[in-house]
Amino acid sequence: MSQKTELQHSAARPSAAGYFRGVRDVVVLEMKQRLRSRGWYIMLGIWFALTGIVTWLTWASWNAGREYQRGYRDVVPAQSTGPGSMIFEVVLAFVLLFALLVAPALSANAVNGDRAGGTLAILQVTLLKPGQILWGKFFAAWLAALAFLMASTPFLVFGVVLGGMTPGHVIVALVMLSVEVGVVCAIGVGISALAGRPLFSIVITYLAVAGLVIGTLIAFGLGVGLTQGTVMANEAQGRNYSEYAPGNGTTGPSYSCVGELREEPATHTERVAWLMAMNPYVVVADAIPYPDRSKQPMYYSGGMIESISQGARMAMAGPEGTYPCANGEPKPQYLSQTTPLWPLGLGLQLALSALLMWLGWRSLRTPAHRLARGTRIA
Repeated sequence: MSQKTELQHSAARPSAAGYFRGVRDVVVLEMKQRLRSRGWYIMLGIWFALTGIVTWLTWASWNAGREYQRGYRDVVPAQSTGPGSMIFEVVLAFVLLFALLVAPALSANAVNGDRAGGTLAILQVTLLKPGQILWGKFFAAWLAALAFLMASTPFLVFGVVLGGMTPGHVIVALVMLSVEVGVVCAIGVGISALAGRPLFSIVITYLAVAGLVIGTLIAFGLGVGLTQGTVMANEAQGRNYSEYAPGNGTTGPSYSCVGELREEPATHTERVAWLMAMNPYVVVADAIPYPDRSKQPMYYSGGMIESISQGARMAMAGPEGTYPCANGEPKPQYLSQTTPLWPLGLGLQLALSALLMWLGWRSLRTPAHRLARGTRIA
């Protein structure tokens, strides 16, 4: 009873400080309930162990590949960087994947789970506003999900220690991972407030996450087929391979442009690149800073996360920036990060999550004019 009175006093304060105190009290109440659960700690331990196994397997794979290439140094140039870059990118991709799987489980039943248990009405009869309840549920789910990210931080730092990366990479990666987890938690809490059944909201949230990860790629692939067009280009003439043999440090395109400009068939991927920009992997990969590879030798190939960023930038550049000899100019093998794509994708994600949170806020307003059949009130 005293806890209910405390929530009433916190919500009764009309000031902004009183509003945030109400949100804080809901967060504290939610976190106490989560921390009492033994399953949360078990999941956290399993997460830590799996991330450690992935890190060890990546390191072992790099060492095995290094041993294999020792006898072929005359053909395959030895990379100057250590296994740190590979470990960092593999662990980052693994952590993002499982974060997208864990976050819906922590948020998709935050509201309707209490409604089904008859405890949501207890909060609604206090002076807490619907926004305070919704924001409290969101921040509690977000904090619980961030604990899993913190458990994986040592392995990202381990990649930096092994070389090839900087502490700035870890900081940017953790910030972007935290934001992506927050977006998924907001989607889950919003759907949880809208849906009447916990199981239904969990399924819908996982489908929404799958739409962001896989559906955006499918939509982009289908959209590319509708962007057929032309580009003005002339003929690409290859240069002598001996000038670009591995190890001589030659940079730049391996061809020159000759002849008159003429129309060539091309796909204008820049028209549908915004669909792929919403993908969480594209947002995270494109936000991480990398050295300018435009002056690297032509045989250089970046890592997995860097390759995702390059693919997104090539799609955004379209044929004007990637088609050989478009407008009579050789195109670079590597696109610099002068025009990032991730702000567009993150902005679209935030717009989607904000819409669902607003709809969830409307569904929590009392008195409710209409309830779904079978909805429990108290």
